[in-house]
Amino acid sequence: MAEGEDLQTFTSIMDALVRISTSMKNMERELVCPVCKEMYKQPLALPCMHNVCHVCASEVLLQHGYLCCDPTSEPSSPAATPATRSPRLGRRGVPKPDRLDRLLKSGFGTYPGRKRGTVHPQTISFPCPACQRDIDLGERGLGSLFRNLTLERVVERYRQTINISAAIMCQFCKPPQLEATKGCTECKSSFCNECFKLYHPWGTQKAQHEPTPPTLTFRPKGLMCPEHKEEVTHYCKTCQRLVCQLCRVRRTHTSHKITPVLSAYQALREKLTKSLAYILSSQDTVQTQIAELEETVKHTEVNGSQAKEEVSQLIQGLCAMLEEKRASLLQAIEECQQERLASLHYQIQEHQAMLENSGMVGYAQEVLKETDHPCFVQAAKQLHNRILRATDSLQSFRPAATASFSHFQLDVSRELKLLTDLAFIKGCGRC
Repeated sequence: MAEGEDLQTFTSIMDALVRISTSMKNMERELVCPVCKEMYKQPLALPCMHNVCHVCASEVLLQHGYLCCDPTSEPSSPAATPATRSPRLGRRGVPKPDRLDRLLKSGFGTYPGRKRGTVHPQTISFPCPACQRDIDLGERGLGSLFRNLTLERVVERYRQTINISAAIMCQFCKPPQLEATKGCTECKSSFCNECFKLYHPWGTQKAQHEPTPPTLTFRPKGLMCPEHKEEVTHYCKTCQRLVCQLCRVRRTHTSHKITPVLSAYQALREKLTKSLAYILSSQDTVQTQIAELEETVKHTEVNGSQAKEEVSQLIQGLCAMLEEKRASLLQAIEECQQERLASLHYQIQEHQAMLENSGMVGYAQEVLKETDHPCFVQAAKQLHNRILRATDSLQSFRPAATASFSHFQLDVSRELKLLTDLAFIKGCGRC
């Protein structure tokens, strides 16, 4: 009897561990940068409600012809040394003096993301790697974006939970490097004991710096306005943007609806909590809709293959003149099938994201733990839009594509002189 109870207890524990592991693995998808495919490092919140690493955003703008400041450097920080910059940025060659002179004369701006060859300020366009849209960043480019501190905290908690964080090495030791034992928020660097003493000599202002645990990412204490470097205190409902006191009095926000960040925090937290509760209470419906979508995928594959076979049999009876036309018609069916399958698979992924152990739900639950009001408003605004879309998809469910391919039929009774205009009977083969 005791052995049976022990086995049941062990089975329950293993099941719980499997569920936790699956949930954490799914949530990791929410924490990966769409550019570098690694966990976010100093993520920036884009106006389209997506995120991207600061370094990755700078590299994307460089690839599109914009000159960007090194996002890893600080004017008064030991972290700005060449040895501690991003490895990806370190691979870039230093411009030759004559080339640098030409770049400066061509209009190198003070804002990160200034286009080559421009003298006057211009609007910076950023191609979002997540939604594939060109995002207007204004004249200041990346300098106008907020750093997503809540997302950084979630990434750090995730790393600690699954224990994947490697040892942090001192950034100033000569090889071989020693493991870092202290961090400095002011210097934005991690040190071993000896290097910390060396860079914080007694009797200097740096000696007043408070040591912290070593880390790879140094975050400010609160969310700061990227333009004025002041703490954000209000939320502009009209612009849907956090603002500081200086932003609030500018003409840009005249007659705008501005509310204290605490009010925005409370309202958005309540909305997010209710929406998340609805999704969690609708798990059976989500599973049913996923099963229906998977069945539709099967029928789409079978019927699509059948439609292609019918077209092939008809085309094979025609002369060699039809061979080129045959390839184009089959391609039309293939494209339609792939388009439908892509839509259906994407719809399945959207519904799977609403499952209780999904990444989006797990990420939402982590965001709800955020107590910093401005940071929560910033992260929750992005997340709530996704939750709303998921809720709408759940309430107005319909498969994204039909499984029928009946309109992919050929009429072979026409004369040979019309073969060049041969097309499907219904809709010319469009999905």
